[in-house]
Amino acid sequence: MLACRKLVAALGVVALGFVMGASTRADSNPNKTMYLTFNRPVSLPGVMLGSGTYIFEVPDPIDAADVVRVTSRDHSIVYLTAFTRAVTRPAGMPHDQLISFGEARPDAPQPIAVWWPQNESTGRQFIYPSH
Repeated sequence: MLACRKLVAALGVVALGFVMGASTRADSNPNKTMYLTFNRPVSLPGVMLGSGTYIFEVPDPIDAADVVRVTSRDHSIVYLTAFTRAVTRPAGMPHDQLISFGEARPDAPQPIAVWWPQNESTGRQFIYPSH
């Protein structure tokens, strides 16, 4: 009976270790989630975003830091989940600049080239298909 109690206690400690480890990992970098508001339509690879507020995030900064997800403000619609390239913030670029735009035709929404997470020296460059 004593051996059974020790086994149950040991399994409880192991389970607690898994739970504590998972919760620590999930909160590892809260700065990788940002609300961005646009006053005109913009585009990302394969999608056009109307004016409004969107969530840009790296959903798994530890195992998949190259993946960026863009959702509606309430997380109900996923507009984009895509691989990106890490790029270094150019010298002299203000740290409060959150987006770099690419060139667009006059009749098309301006494409977002790079998302610069706040206070980070590395941005996430979106990969567009070549034409």
